[in-house]
Amino acid sequence: MSHQLRYTVNCSLLFTELPLLERPAAARRAGFSAVEFWWPFVEAVPPDRQVDAFVSAITDAGVQLTGLNFFAGDMPGGDRGLVSWPKRSGEFRDNVDVTVGIGERLGAEGFNALYGNRAMSTKDGGSTEQEQDDIAVENLALAAKAAARIGATVLVEPVSGAERYPLKVASDALGVIDRVQAAYDVPNVGLLADLYHLAVNGDDVDRVIAEHTDRVAHVQIADNPGRNEPGTGTLPLDQQLAALEANGYSGWVGLEYKPSTPTTDESLSWLPYERR
Repeated sequence: MSHQLRYTVNCSLLFTELPLLERPAAARRAGFSAVEFWWPFVEAVPPDRQVDAFVSAITDAGVQLTGLNFFAGDMPGGDRGLVSWPKRSGEFRDNVDVTVGIGERLGAEGFNALYGNRAMSTKDGGSTEQEQDDIAVENLALAAKAAARIGATVLVEPVSGAERYPLKVASDALGVIDRVQAAYDVPNVGLLADLYHLAVNGDDVDRVIAEHTDRVAHVQIADNPGRNEPGTGTLPLDQQLAALEANGYSGWVGLEYKPSTPTTDESLSWLPYERR
């Protein structure tokens, strides 16, 4: 693995053997200085005391919050974001200020805006794809303007394992970003390149890195098959991270994998302590 890139621990997939608020301290004990999370609350606008407890858990652990997902609906139930979901657009917008507010308190640099699944057919009361894409452009621009106030970036991510999620490969996400940037003057929207999701969806990851590193705002990794720690599968993650770095990527690399071991600490043996 590259010796220059910095690692951040996704505490929504790692250290899940512990209660959520104990995970930042566990990441610190394991030698890391940074964490990221999916949306850590049940609703789009959680009670202030829950937000304060989350902020305290990260501050008390002495780690930086590098990234946070906007509220994405019921992830265990199959939801994958509200950005392109007209019926829940208001919820997304209400969530933007809360998310960016947490980011401001903790120095977060990126906010992942999961695009959302395609609605069921219009005869079932769903929306057309055009309506979904139009609302998504508006919502992403609104989120980007809010994030810009604290110097942060909104991330758009291709995702695997969700059949109705329309952004599968890097070009899908870049097309959305192009639309947002053409319609609204927001430079701070970038690609979240999760090397695992891109590989599973059949993207040419080496080509994405060769041609679009300048548009990559955040990187996440897991091996394939299995979405476990690096070294458990066949993805050339070492070489891909080295290529990203050689092309000028200097951001964070999120460890967003499912540990294959009984404890998260055991799953980290691939990364020497001094490089965490």
